Amino acid sequence: MANKHIARKRFGQNFLIDETVISRIVSVIAPKFDDNLLEIGPGQGAMTLLLLECVKILNVIEIDRDLIDFLKGFNKDNLVIHEGDALKFDLNTLPTPIRVVGNLPYNISSPILFHLLENRDKVVDMTFMLQKEVVERMVAGNGSKIYGRLSVMIQAFFEVELIFIVPPESFEPAPKVDSAIAYLKPLPKTAVRNMSIFQKIVKVSFAQRRKTLRNCLKSHLTQAQTAIDLSQRAEMLAVQDFITLANDYENINEK
Repeated sequence: MANKHIARKRFGQNFLIDETVISRIVSVIAPKFDDNLLEIGPGQGAMTLLLLECVKILNVIEIDRDLIDFLKGFNKDNLVIHEGDALKFDLNTLPTPIRVVGNLPYNISSPILFHLLENRDKVVDMTFMLQKEVVERMVAGNGSKIYGRLSVMIQAFFEVELIFIVPPESFEPAPKVDSAIAYLKPLPKTAVRNMSIFQKIVKVSFAQRRKTLRNCLKSHLTQAQTAIDLSQRAEMLAVQDFITLANDYENINEK
C-alpha cells in the first residue's frame, strides 16, 4: 500500500489495529453527542473514526505531519486537528469541561499525565491506553513494591482504575510489552492545599526508597513536627499521609 505510514520511534508510535479492542475502548469511553472530546495521538485514526460517528465535534492533537495529512484525508467536517506537542497544548483553547482519550506514547506518558493533572479542573474524565506497567503503578496501593511517586500523585487527585489489558499483537508494530486501558476521573475534592509543596514532599520521600522518611525528609521535617511516623519507608504511607506531611511542612514554613 503506497500511502502506508511507517511508525516512527522518536514519536513512540505503535498503531492499534485490533478492531475488537478498538470497539471495546470506545465502549469504555461511551461518548455522547455533545461531549467535548479530545483525542491525544490519533495515529492512523483507528479509534478516531469510531469516535467521529458519536460526537458533534472531535478535537485531536497530533505531532506527526504525515499523520495529520492522513487524518485530513478522512474529509470529516466534525474533525478538528491541532498540530503540535500534547505537552505544550493549551487546554484553555477548547470548550470545557473536556473528556480526554488516547493511546499515549510510552516515552512521554508520565509527563502527559502530569500536564493533565495540573489542568484537572477542565477535565471530566480520561481514558488512556498506556504501558501496563505504568497503569499498574498508577493504581498500586501502599505497601506494594511498585507503589511510588506516580501512584501518590495520581491517586491524590483522581479515582483511577485499570479496565483491561491489551496484548502486543493488537498493535503494528507490536511493542515488547503489554498495554492496559486506564480510566481516570478527578476527585470532587482533594485535601492537597499546595500543589508545589505536595509534589516536592512526595518526590523527596521516594528519591531514596530504601531509606526511612526520617532520612529522606531530614532537611524538611522532623518527627516533632508531624504525627506521621517517619521511621517508615515512603512505600508504607497512604496517599492521605503524604498530604498530611505536605500540610505539616507548609504550616511550619508559614510561621
